[in-house]
Amino acid sequence: MKQGASLQLKLGQKLKLAPQLRQAIALLQLNRVELRQTIREALDTNPLLERTEETAADSADAESGEDFDVDVEFGEDYGFDDLPEGYSVTSGPGPNYDDFVSDRADESLQQHLLWQVNLSGFSETDEAIARAIIYALDEDGYLHDDMPTLRASLAPEHLVSHEEVAAVLERIQHFEPVGVASRSVGESLLIQLRAMPSSTPSLGLACHLVEHHIDAMGRQDYREMKRATGVGDDEIQAALAVIRRCNPHPCSRFSSDDENYIVPDVYVHPAQDGWRVTLNPDNDPGIQLNDMYVRLARKAKGEEKKYLSDRLQEARWLISGLEMRNQTLLAVTRTIVERQHPFFSEGETSLRPLLQREVAETVGVHESTVSRATTQKYAHTPRGTFELKYFFSVGIDTGDGNQVSATAVKARLRRLIAEETPGKPLSDQALADRLGETGIQLARRTVAKYREQLGIPGSAQRRRAARLQTA
Repeated sequence: MKQGASLQLKLGQKLKLAPQLRQAIALLQLNRVELRQTIREALDTNPLLERTEETAADSADAESGEDFDVDVEFGEDYGFDDLPEGYSVTSGPGPNYDDFVSDRADESLQQHLLWQVNLSGFSETDEAIARAIIYALDEDGYLHDDMPTLRASLAPEHLVSHEEVAAVLERIQHFEPVGVASRSVGESLLIQLRAMPSSTPSLGLACHLVEHHIDAMGRQDYREMKRATGVGDDEIQAALAVIRRCNPHPCSRFSSDDENYIVPDVYVHPAQDGWRVTLNPDNDPGIQLNDMYVRLARKAKGEEKKYLSDRLQEARWLISGLEMRNQTLLAVTRTIVERQHPFFSEGETSLRPLLQREVAETVGVHESTVSRATTQKYAHTPRGTFELKYFFSVGIDTGDGNQVSATAVKARLRRLIAEETPGKPLSDQALADRLGETGIQLARRTVAKYREQLGIPGSAQRRRAARLQTA
């Protein structure tokens, strides 16, 4: 019996990302400088857009043109929902950094690195990875976000692997200043050493000491270093001389006064029933439809009508996307304030553990949306101006079965060190014991890691500094 061809009908679901949603996602991740650049470019290229004028009383009538059969409304499915595995989005070219990166000597570290990215010939995906890494750096140029966090911040536009992120990170670590984007002081020193000419005397021993015996170096324990390496005093001193040519804080020359130039995106201020969150009035994009061109478009014919119709669609998408950006930013910030309200009353020692996933579930958006809404977005509070990402922190188990924020633990650690007796600094183990007395059980190595992240030297260095001050 012959088997012939047959027709089969299959039903399936396929998610198609609307262009207006793509634009809304792209707008959400922009910081204030990039957003101003995007709006300025739109005003320059789209005649249907103009700056808002309070006297434009008939703008609402102009916006309601019925002659256009253009689907520009956001339906119920418009939102930042979870996208399927393997789905990627191309959002078009990013802003031109040459237009706003300062060439002054006091340019910021991020501007300096973004300028190098712009000249490095990265692919679109690698450039997105590079920007995510640069935006995640702290003020000293160190990277504390792990690989999964970086990868999540890039989704769904760029679904990248661990290896891709690692490869781009290695390239950035060799930007100028060499050693930027390191995860620790030791890694930064090692990168700088390996960038030296291979003919540098004692380079091999210097790399070995940094990689395997950095704790002994910090204690200036020459006996331990000699015992571990099997070399004499002269060789150790020569290797240490090479290491001293490196800078444990390679980004220190960049301005650390960025907070003087930060304009908050949201304000958090006390109210009778708790805390109130409001958007910065400057978040209003200040653009509207140009009613003259809208009226002209109604009467246009042929190619002219098509051109103006397309520009009208782009203008409405941009305006709606900016509104969605503000709504998302406000919803995310309100959720953060609701979860972290003790911080605003009592300070950073009262910060609670909070993950981006928890905020995403409350707001009803994807976790990557929360990452975009909190990166390079700042909140002005009675306790200062903070990047919204500051309020996220993993939890550390306490002795009573509860959890405390890692940021709060660092604050307590900083306070213990500030209150120690001058000339008699507490060792990392002693600090761990003091924290243990308050119910926070940490290993000595964890205390040392947090201390380094706070930029506080070890007890030996603090003791020597105290002696120099009293000498």
